[in-house]
Amino acid sequence: MEESKTFSNNQDLALSPLERNELYPVFLKLHNLKVLIVGGGNVGLEKLSFLLKSSPNADVEVVAPRFLPELEVLAQKHPSVQLTYKKFNRWMLRKRHMVIACTDDLKVNKRVYDLSRKRYLICNIADTPPLCDYYLGGIVTKGNVKIAISTNGKSPTTAKRLREFFEEIIPDDINKMVENLNEYRKTLKGDFEEKVQKMNEITEALKNKE
Repeated sequence: MEESKTFSNNQDLALSPLERNELYPVFLKLHNLKVLIVGGGNVGLEKLSFLLKSSPNADVEVVAPRFLPELEVLAQKHPSVQLTYKKFNRWMLRKRHMVIACTDDLKVNKRVYDLSRKRYLICNIADTPPLCDYYLGGIVTKGNVKIAISTNGKSPTTAKRLREFFEEIIPDDINKMVENLNEYRKTLKGDFEEKVQKMNEITEALKNKE
């Protein structure tokens, strides 16, 4: 079971809360959620590009009085993305699940955050860690295999370099292996614990592979 090794790193647990990354990683189905991005400039383009790279069918509305031409072109390639040429107002937060604010006006960004908190929406204010309920970290994707990398908002550049490292060392055929293991798992008999034990035995060699 994946949870079985959650607390295996005793050294990490020995660190103080200020030294340890206490974020909880989660993989969201963004095509099932309503995402709002406030801001149509360079940072808005960066955030939208990041979401769509990992989730091409993400349900996203981007709100701004004006948009970079590059952002407009990107949105045209994704039918699930809607551009709204208006200034932000609080009614735009209705029926949302997560919000990103990245305008060049700090007061607008803070207002988006405060209003989102009142609605119990998770919110990310670009380049402002204290006003972030979540971070957009580095992501490595190899077919069905996906790894998320976080530096707790301390160093996006480090996350980028780690992403490049893992993209290089993880073999491209790992997706085929995962698919084969999934098919094999379907053939296993017995209760849940017996199946987990059998899968652990088969995949044990992976961690010892040089």
